[in-house]
Amino acid sequence: MAKGAIHLTPAEHETVSTAVAAAESSSAGEIVTIVTDQSDGYADVALAWAALVAMTALTMLSLFPAFYLGLYDRVLGDWGREWTPQGIFTLAATVAILKFLGMVLLQLWRPLKFWLVPGLIKAARVRARAETCFKVGAERRTHGRTGILIYVSMAEHRAEIVADAAIAGKVSPEVWGEAMAALLKGLRADDLAGGLVGAIEKVGAVLAQHFPRAADDQNELPDRVIEV
Repeated sequence: MAKGAIHLTPAEHETVSTAVAAAESSSAGEIVTIVTDQSDGYADVALAWAALVAMTALTMLSLFPAFYLGLYDRVLGDWGREWTPQGIFTLAATVAILKFLGMVLLQLWRPLKFWLVPGLIKAARVRARAETCFKVGAERRTHGRTGILIYVSMAEHRAEIVADAAIAGKVSPEVWGEAMAALLKGLRADDLAGGLVGAIEKVGAVLAQHFPRAADDQNELPDRVIEV
């Protein structure tokens, strides 16, 4: 998984942190924001595409052997070649290997690799990564289990909101729709910081309604954006 990409400037980091602090000032909720370059390497998907291309090449060779063997002879100028079973199998294996390696190399170009990943797989892996980050960084780390994660995965163009037990018990996932809409609006406008701030404000309003801040409430999780 690629790490280390920076998507927010220091000033934008400060803007988002200020928004988190403001949202938490009126609730017992603890908001964590994480931005990652990508949620998975999708090596298995890349290998699956390479295998599919190789198998397709073998299938076409088996369906139209005369055409492809003739094409081979014309390209190499080997007009008098008599094809033996061993020669045919060697050619088939060579074609399959070359197709497989070629497809693997093509997918080293990141835009193509991510374009080839089905949307359902992207969504599932972004969700899984968000839940993992939540378990590590927020789950059960607050006194009242009121942590909530806003997670953005840039390469997949996906985002998730994951809430701790106390919040999930009172607020249905559909309630976060406005927060997600604000986040996605910013992302579509190439304004990640603005999208995060909009989502934080919406989340903060919901938390203030269901979990008002107590007089002795303490800040238990960092307000800063975490980039991984």
